[in-house]
Amino acid sequence: MKLNVHDCEFLLSAVSKSQYPAHELPEIALVGRSNVGKSSLINALVNRRKLARTSGQPGRTQTLNFYRVDRIVLVDLPGYGFAKVPEQVRQSWQAMIEGYLTNRENLRGVIQLVDIRHKPTNDDQLMCNWLRHMEMPFFVVATKADKIKRGQQARSLKTIRETLGVQAIPFSAETRLGVPEVLSLIGNLVQDRQENDNV
Repeated sequence: MKLNVHDCEFLLSAVSKSQYPAHELPEIALVGRSNVGKSSLINALVNRRKLARTSGQPGRTQTLNFYRVDRIVLVDLPGYGFAKVPEQVRQSWQAMIEGYLTNRENLRGVIQLVDIRHKPTNDDQLMCNWLRHMEMPFFVVATKADKIKRGQQARSLKTIRETLGVQAIPFSAETRLGVPEVLSLIGNLVQDRQENDNV
């Protein structure tokens, strides 16, 4: 499934199921720690600077943000594991994320983002294990690959693989490293799920 990434738009932000957009398009969710680069990944995929709002301040995404890219919708979820918000807010984000991931019929798969510069956190491991437990199709992207040297990349990817038990795709929103691979895997997620649904 090849996407026309130039045909894209922001649809809406939501905090509850009643606010989700009504459409028949397949959705791919982006999950990861706060400030891991979910919005930057979306912008890199569509080759635009400001489709998704980015911020250097962790915890800025506090809603589910829906972006249509051709015939699919990317859903940017609030970051998990951010300590500098009140516990009540953090719990509401968790409920928002889990509610979407477990109840959204349009959802076809998940992209989990981890920071290539650091070993995956306990929250990263919990999310990865939860996706496996739910039998949710997903793949892992290691962001900010431009921030470390090429030799270090291989070591970091090995650490991610050993920690999460899955191969990660190195990615950089700055250099566009990994963009074709991520777009290809998104297409595979949607296609595989459609073929399974038709069986």
